[in-house]
Amino acid sequence: MKNSVATFKEAKKNGEKLTMLTAYDYSTAKIMDECGVNSILVGDSLGMVMLGYEDTLSVTMDDMVHHTAAVSRGVKNALVVGDMPFLSYNTGIRDAVINAGRLMTEGRAHCVKLEGGKEVADVIKAIVEAKIPVCAHIGLTPQAINALGGFKVQGKNADSAKKIIEDAIAVQEAGAFAVVLECVPDALAEKISNMLDIPTIGIGAGVGCDGQVLVYQDMLGLYSDFTPKFVKKFSNVGDVMREGINSYIKEVKDGSFPEEKHSFKMDKSILEQL
Repeated sequence: MKNSVATFKEAKKNGEKLTMLTAYDYSTAKIMDECGVNSILVGDSLGMVMLGYEDTLSVTMDDMVHHTAAVSRGVKNALVVGDMPFLSYNTGIRDAVINAGRLMTEGRAHCVKLEGGKEVADVIKAIVEAKIPVCAHIGLTPQAINALGGFKVQGKNADSAKKIIEDAIAVQEAGAFAVVLECVPDALAEKISNMLDIPTIGIGAGVGCDGQVLVYQDMLGLYSDFTPKFVKKFSNVGDVMREGINSYIKEVKDGSFPEEKHSFKMDKSILEQL
């Protein structure tokens, strides 16, 4: 079934868990879509897992448009969420709406995601009023890594937990159709999920959320620079790739590849004429 903002709301109403994974290219997105994942997030995490940056701050709008378009071409049923990168929505409402529009028109996303709570409520409202659905993102917000002092769990004390609850209410009231909760204590995330009418998508926020999201390189064992506590490796595709690549190198070196069945033939008489 085609996933949409409406089906996300219906899933929340019916208590059906939502699945979301990141993807950044056509081939991977096509496989995920065929598997039936509800949503594919083209995350600014591509800065780390695809482009080799130390964080997400160097990712540009052009990067996001390019990768979102590639993913969109591989998707038939999943809801494609285009991430708004650092400073693409912090410099004013006009810039935010224009950049969100680029992800929709050039990237062919179905909606956009941006980080922040009460402080970006007016931005969310403006983008929604421009007929662009918004998924919010609160708790640990990687674009604010320098302000937060690193990748740390948020909401562990009363003041911080209260702020996250206020942020959740604010983004819902601003018109967000869903909200990602990142690195939030599971009890707090469950409380927020029960409070809101919109679905919560957890990443490091426990089973009480309405859905879950993971970076696919993490859950498939493709990214080894750092593995967060909340990641479960569902498969070790990295090891399979290494085995295949090592076998290829060996067979090329010893001359066993390509075999005759991998080669093309011509009439020997034509060769003799040359």
